[in-house]
Amino acid sequence: MASKQVYAILAMMVAVLPATTLAKVFVVGDEHGWTINFDYKLWAADKDFWVGAKLVFHDPVGVHSVFKVNGTAFQECIKPPPSEALICGNDIITLLTRGLKWYFCGVGKHSEVGSQKLAISVQSISRAPAPAPSPFGA
Repeated sequence: MASKQVYAILAMMVAVLPATTLAKVFVVGDEHGWTINFDYKLWAADKDFWVGAKLVFHDPVGVHSVFKVNGTAFQECIKPPPSEALICGNDIITLLTRGLKWYFCGVGKHSEVGSQKLAISVQSISRAPAPAPSPFGA
């Protein structure tokens, strides 16, 4: 009986393992961080963003903010309510769903001049290896 429980636990771990091994942390802007006068489109161009990955926005506290917005708000720099701003200077966003994601700074005209905006495409984890079949059969 105990061996069946061990197999069940191992099967669950194998099923979860691919998702956890794909989780990657991206420091937005790398050593430049979240700042003005940086090309975030170029920064993101060679990266693969997957569900489960994390975006880390490093910036001096009180100098910048991060808003997660929709495509229209991104294009037109429509700022959400201030209460939705991430402002701790080390903000982390976990990418929970696939699709297009948009972020910009809500301080001053940082997004309006186009220098502090990030648009990415997040892929599902469906390319991960399939979990091992259950030792108990279907």
